[in-house]
Amino acid sequence: MKTVCGICPHRCALEEGQTGFCRARVCREGSVVCGNYGRVTSLALDPIEKKPLNRFYPGSLILSVGSYGCNLRCPFCQNCDISMADATIETVFLSPEDLVRRALALKDKGNIGIAYTYNEPLIGYEYVMDCARLAHENGLLNVAVTNGYLSEKPLRNLLPHLDAMNIDLKGFTERFYKKLCGGLETVKRTVELASKDCHVEVTTLLVPGENDSKEEMEALSSWLSSLNSELPLHVSRFFPRYKMRDRDATPVKTVYELADVARRHLKYVYTGNC
Repeated sequence: MKTVCGICPHRCALEEGQTGFCRARVCREGSVVCGNYGRVTSLALDPIEKKPLNRFYPGSLILSVGSYGCNLRCPFCQNCDISMADATIETVFLSPEDLVRRALALKDKGNIGIAYTYNEPLIGYEYVMDCARLAHENGLLNVAVTNGYLSEKPLRNLLPHLDAMNIDLKGFTERFYKKLCGGLETVKRTVELASKDCHVEVTTLLVPGENDSKEEMEALSSWLSSLNSELPLHVSRFFPRYKMRDRDATPVKTVYELADVARRHLKYVYTGNC
């Protein structure tokens, strides 16, 4: 008998012991659970602007934590060494109590909370939920850096425990999202719901020949403005990585031109990696 995972729209139907598309959720005793619970691959005290969040406690630091796995398959992934890894990767176990204790110990260095990031954090939904609840109880803030490809029910359950999100809006066509094994409408819904509940900033990585037309940026920024013209947008430069090492980096001129297109609709537009 198979059990369906409800965390993301892939809705993987898993047999006992089987792992889902994300490589991190597994069927155990008839339930699909977070197989990477507490298994940390990356831990660092980062500037909040690195998330990137430019308009959420600017100048502060945040303890950033990541695990392994992802529910998309972006051939340009910048963190493929952990996002495309599975349970065989080397990790260190940190319970929610351990993580919060470390975050609190860094408050005197300017730490404001915990950022769930690096790989796709929300496939580790149960861990993020447990950590976020405990963090709030201890006066810490919670940030999720996510691809936004999450089912609505778990998103709604998690939002009261998040203070900010940076959501990757990979592009603005279903054609492009299909290549990534995701769906545009789901991510748009995540942006829409999250922007009503917490601070949201959006990032779009410009991949030459894929999502870097002026027409697409016009549509993307116009839609964001329809939600809130003060939603910050980060327009980032692609560099050859993972399965796209044969591509050239995005021309700096393209980044600036598309940022100017976005500024027709949005008050806060930032350019990254230029």
